[in-house]
Amino acid sequence: MADTVVKRKTDSAGNNELSQKVKRAKADHEIGAGEIGKEPESENILAEFKTTNVLSFSAREKSIFIHGKLADQDAVVILEKTPITEDSLAELFSDSRLKLDMRNDIYSTYRLQAPPQLNEIKTTVVCPATEKHVKKYQRQETFLVEETGEDYQSITLPYIQKQSLSIQWVYNILEKKAEAERIVYEDLDPDVGFVLLPDFKWDQKQVDNLYLIAITHQRGIRSLRDLTSEHLPLLHNIFQKGKAAILQRYSLPSSKLRVYLHYQPSYYHLHVHFTKLGYEAPGCGVERAHLLADVIQNLQSDPEYYRTRTLYFPLRADDELLSKFKEAGRL
Repeated sequence: MADTVVKRKTDSAGNNELSQKVKRAKADHEIGAGEIGKEPESENILAEFKTTNVLSFSAREKSIFIHGKLADQDAVVILEKTPITEDSLAELFSDSRLKLDMRNDIYSTYRLQAPPQLNEIKTTVVCPATEKHVKKYQRQETFLVEETGEDYQSITLPYIQKQSLSIQWVYNILEKKAEAERIVYEDLDPDVGFVLLPDFKWDQKQVDNLYLIAITHQRGIRSLRDLTSEHLPLLHNIFQKGKAAILQRYSLPSSKLRVYLHYQPSYYHLHVHFTKLGYEAPGCGVERAHLLADVIQNLQSDPEYYRTRTLYFPLRADDELLSKFKEAGRL
């Protein structure tokens, strides 16, 4: 949720006025998302932002991650250029200004100045940001870890149990204390039910980069490693009803969807990713993503499949879990 946990994480009641401004600005953006012709209004909290350093950037993805200060509080600001949509082309061609850079035979290049409404930058603010948030977005070397079932029990599970990163924001969604207006579909069954809502990486303006998350109502399932055959009804329900809801809402058939789980996940409450096939969403590579259809088949073949098999996943150089594997002589 690239990922979601720090974007959704709510602040404690004791946060100062600036943090409340950040939360109000986020809420305004979320409520207005996807509403044609309606521009949500927010105060410009970034006017007070002071850049400390650039954590990382991607010329290909047109995004930049910046560490800085908002009224003496650490903050991370993420800027992402929004995609060009087909329905905006007529206005883009007619209302933009062109400045010629060069012309050579049949080729010419220009700098195009689009009208403001077609030149938006999706902006995410994390404030106050912890050291973990800063490290999360910092460009680093990555290592592929080999984790046996025994490694999970002796290394990974103790690490997870000691994690301090709260998932209260997940419970807020499930209890309708936050983001209720963003829910696309919900099954209220406490055992096999889930909520389906857009990931923050999706601006909801076109289906080409569709990205939704299904979050289970059932608690206590941390990740792929906790799944057994007893969870098959839950997984089947998410798979079938999630695809049906997306077809009804976005007219996108299941043959154009990638439905998968991450391991390691970015937060330890079972959730399933739904993205449009062809959209290279962060974390959809083979070293981290596990297709839900494959997970279901594996559990049908072996009820304890994910409790015992060796799994592989990438970890960044400064990840504490990576250091645990090094200390155990597993890397």
